[in-house]
Amino acid sequence: MADALAIALTGLLFYSYLFSWSSEAYRAYLTEIAVNIGLTLSVFHYAGLYDFNTIVAWPSRMRQMVLLSALVMLVLAALAVALQIADQFSRLWFFASFVGSSLLMFTSRGIAKSMIRRLARSGTLIRNMAIVGASGQAQHLVERLHQHDAPWKRIIGVFDDRRTRISNDIDGLPVLGNLDDLVTYVRRGLIQDVVITLPWSADARLINIIGKLRALPVHVYLGSDLIGYHFPRHREQFLEGVPVMEIASAPLTGWSGLLKSIEDKVIASIILLLLSPLMLGIALAVRLDSPGPVLFRQKRYGFNNEVIVVYKYRSMYHNRPKEAGVIQARKGDPRVTRIGGILRRTSLDELPQLLNVLKGDMSLIGPRPHAVEHNEQYAKLIGGYHGRHKVKPGITGWAQVCGFRGETDTLDKMRMRVEHDIFYIENWSIWFDVKVLFLTAFIGWTHKNAY
Repeated sequence: MADALAIALTGLLFYSYLFSWSSEAYRAYLTEIAVNIGLTLSVFHYAGLYDFNTIVAWPSRMRQMVLLSALVMLVLAALAVALQIADQFSRLWFFASFVGSSLLMFTSRGIAKSMIRRLARSGTLIRNMAIVGASGQAQHLVERLHQHDAPWKRIIGVFDDRRTRISNDIDGLPVLGNLDDLVTYVRRGLIQDVVITLPWSADARLINIIGKLRALPVHVYLGSDLIGYHFPRHREQFLEGVPVMEIASAPLTGWSGLLKSIEDKVIASIILLLLSPLMLGIALAVRLDSPGPVLFRQKRYGFNNEVIVVYKYRSMYHNRPKEAGVIQARKGDPRVTRIGGILRRTSLDELPQLLNVLKGDMSLIGPRPHAVEHNEQYAKLIGGYHGRHKVKPGITGWAQVCGFRGETDTLDKMRMRVEHDIFYIENWSIWFDVKVLFLTAFIGWTHKNAY
């Protein structure tokens, strides 16, 4: 209802602003609004945008809402062309209505989420959940649910057939009885969801419990086996007809990888074109400031741990005495040239990596590539470190705009950088990249730790 009202209001508002209410024109526009409402609501429904979990997850799927709205507008425009009535409609009205209705629908969902949370906290809108099995899985499940801020879900207690052999509570939740007691609770309408947290190896017990619960008006879920809690972001799917639980995946493959590649090539080409005068000026300054090549080439690990050659403007003196390993630049480092100090503090020394992006070795946004020696050193000290190499390294990244750049003189600093890199990989989207690019443009060029 709110979406239909948003489409109708914006359409009528912009029509009244742009045109007079002549009989022939307003009937065509009213017809378009009606068809728009019907198509939009149908598409949103089949995309799951009216599901409860989608509404309370606002604004996580709002990008999809906008894209689907745009798709509906394109369909309407194509229909108008096919029916040879396109000249009856204003392009400005089409665009303004799309933007206005999208903003209203976005806002209404935020209001809906706020109202749902308020109703849940007051006790009006709550689904009661019970856990079957006083096991290690149950404790992990309770901890996860308590961490997840969802006031509309309330765990009322635990049920287990071994009532006399277990404690009276599990992580603060009371043990309310056995399976027969659970059936009584459900039949009295006190429980809407049941999660079974027993080891998957206990198949006989599971079959017996599920067999009893399937006859009741209650949602039944089979919780993850204990090993599943050690692997985040797992989800159930089918593999050749066999139900499996996915616990790891290769990011940025398929359409996502194609979109990321197009994004890199297009934006990198535009930036190179716009900044070419600046880059030529920097090259000249580096060459005049101290003898040596303009570009510095260094081997670093890239996608899938492959060694790549990364380009930077040379910021240190050439032909220095040979050093053991790769020593990170520090404040007041005597190896850094006068121009090099400016370039490093402003991150302008990274601009030649746009060439790496065009070559396909790097991406605009991703985990920053580390020197080979540093990579091998930290891989031994930080678990999951090599997860950074599941995607191409980037010129900038989520860790950098969050402040984790420059010298990593402690293990905790590198660990935080790795955690932010993994978060970016697991939550990648075009909009996430736009956010990082925006933050880089305003706060990512300079940092107190950049020497």
